[in-house]
Amino acid sequence: MSDPRLPAAFLQPGSSSFSDFLAVQAPDLLPGRRAVPQGHAGDLAPHGTTIVAATFPGGVVMAGDRRATMGNIIAQRDIEKVFPADEFSAVGIAGSAGLAVEMVRLFQTELEHYEKIEGSTLSMDGKANRLAALIRSNLGMAMQGLAVVPLFAGFDLASNQGRIFSYDVTGGRYEETAFHSVGSGSLFARGSLKKLYRDDLTAEQTVQAVVEALYDAADDDSATGGPDVTRRIFPVVQVMTADGGRRMPDADVATIADRVIAGRMTSPDGPTAPLTARPLEGA
Repeated sequence: MSDPRLPAAFLQPGSSSFSDFLAVQAPDLLPGRRAVPQGHAGDLAPHGTTIVAATFPGGVVMAGDRRATMGNIIAQRDIEKVFPADEFSAVGIAGSAGLAVEMVRLFQTELEHYEKIEGSTLSMDGKANRLAALIRSNLGMAMQGLAVVPLFAGFDLASNQGRIFSYDVTGGRYEETAFHSVGSGSLFARGSLKKLYRDDLTAEQTVQAVVEALYDAADDDSATGGPDVTRRIFPVVQVMTADGGRRMPDADVATIADRVIAGRMTSPDGPTAPLTARPLEGA
């Protein structure tokens, strides 16, 4: 009869970091520890693009398109790139899709493990730092073309506001103000949000602004998928507030996406921002 007790390693006191525990007990299971043949491997796996996030009074929204590409081929039309990290935060992925999904699962486990060991949740800065450490451990694979560049956002209970963090492939962590975007269509999405974003938008208006931004990204970036009205595939949207995070129902996102598309039928380039006349100094 086998011993029903857990192995000794699981019963010893140690770090509250699950990835540190895994690095000692089974390092080969960490994505960044796997051996990859020399050479550029970036074209061997599907890539995910564009993720956008924007804050509003009382929370933060994160949204991602649904397309994955391999070179000029559309590898998947309904991939999910935005995931809940814990009750109050979400992470969106851009880069090598398979590795990115693995990193998200490890990050989710990391946060849950900490909560079980410490009996409390990590602070918002603590969560952002843990994700930075996971990205840093993947640097070797990133240098061979298998980079993962996530966007992290959540509601900070301590400061009572939505916060957004971006990263570079070396694990550098940067807090963003108001809105941000990552992925190949990020320049177009960020330019769109620069014109549409205001700090007094409601949650629904913020969702519409990020869907408009994804539409603009898809309009100019072939790796970003726009709303697929024939297959009824629309962006994944996470909304985080003081009440926790939730995925917006697909039907609600579809309603907003249909509204955006209807607007583009008469105005293909989208909403226009008014030119604000500022009085000249001394006039």
